[in-house]
Amino acid sequence: MNKIETQNLNLFYGHFQALIDVNAAIEEKRITALIGPSGCGKSTFLRTLNRMNDLIDGVRITGKVIIDGEDIYGDKTDLVVLRKKVGMVFQRPNPFPLSVFDNIAYGPRIHGMNDRGELEEIVESSLSQVELWDALKDRLDRSALRLSLEQQQRLCIARLVAVTPNIVLMDEPCSALDPVATGKIEELMFELKKRYTIVIVTHNMQQAARVSDCAGFMLLGKLVEFGETEQVFTAPKDKRTEEYITGRYG
Repeated sequence: MNKIETQNLNLFYGHFQALIDVNAAIEEKRITALIGPSGCGKSTFLRTLNRMNDLIDGVRITGKVIIDGEDIYGDKTDLVVLRKKVGMVFQRPNPFPLSVFDNIAYGPRIHGMNDRGELEEIVESSLSQVELWDALKDRLDRSALRLSLEQQQRLCIARLVAVTPNIVLMDEPCSALDPVATGKIEELMFELKKRYTIVIVTHNMQQAARVSDCAGFMLLGKLVEFGETEQVFTAPKDKRTEEYITGRYG
């Protein structure tokens, strides 16, 4: 079942066209990886899925992004609700300069929840989902900035999970982590996809091959190829995909 569909999606930064007629169908509760050289539009595309590009002056978008049957660029879209439903994890961990507890409780409080007991349940559930509860349950009042980079990234994912999204967008979530921490975040992705639809941007093709079910190769703003990861990596249909995967450019 498709969770996200884009139809003839174009995005312009002023006169520069960053996305060109992107058509994609992203399935529910699977991991979809976007690969391609730097500057090809991967992160720009990712940000169209929760309208983060709206925050940039001079951006113009045409086409459709349909999530659960509704065009999120329609006039009736509530951006607060959309960004609760479609959360994002960034390249570098960005915990708030607050305690572990207050980082996780921040989102639910913004959405009107103030009952301490309910917040405690959400904090425990969210930290458990990212396998941090046992490590941090006795240190919830500790500053999140004192955690390791890997723990900070897990915490940011837990903060997102706390507001019960349907979709998790990950923009190079392991780029600041060492190989061991990267492996642990990848293991976490496998657990999270049981509950969430995940779209990840990565420059690491080995990572894309390891973690994703589907993959899309982007080049110069176009989605050149999109399909099952095994097919894209072992039997690409487009010569440009093959050249990128085999390291001839990019």
